[in-house]
Amino acid sequence: MLIGNLGKDPDVQYLEGNIAVAKFSLATTETFKDRAGKLISQTEWHTVVLWRGLAELAQKYLHKGSLVYIEGRLRTRSWEDKEGNKKFATEVVGDNLIMLDKRTDGPSHPPIHHEGMEGLGSDDTPPLGDPSENLPF
Repeated sequence: MLIGNLGKDPDVQYLEGNIAVAKFSLATTETFKDRAGKLISQTEWHTVVLWRGLAELAQKYLHKGSLVYIEGRLRTRSWEDKEGNKKFATEVVGDNLIMLDKRTDGPSHPPIHHEGMEGLGSDDTPPLGDPSENLPF
C-alpha cells in the first residue's frame, strides 16, 4: 500500500490483443524529527505498473503531481542488457487505485475508487519481458 504523487504523466502502451498497460513513477515521502528535533523528509521513488482497466483509468484521470493510493504487489523482473550484464527492476503492480486529489466539480465528492478486473489472478497478467523490447518506456 502506497500513498504518493505521480512524478510524471502515465505512459500508456497497448500490447497485442489491445491490452493497456500504464507505467509511471510514484514519490512517497516520509517526514520525521531526528534526535535534535529537526524535521527530516525522505522521498522514495517507485515504479508503478497498471494493467487493463486501471491503465485506461490512469490515462484518463491521472497526471504529473496527482495524489493516489495504490495497493498491489511487488514484481521483480530480470534481463540481460546488450553487453550481457544482468539487470533487475522491481515494480509495484497495482491491483487497486484510489485517486485522492480534491475534485473541482462540486463541494464534496468522495474520491474516485477503482479496483482491478475481478476474476483475474496474477497468472492472467502478461509478463513484461525485457524492457528494451516492445515497451518503449
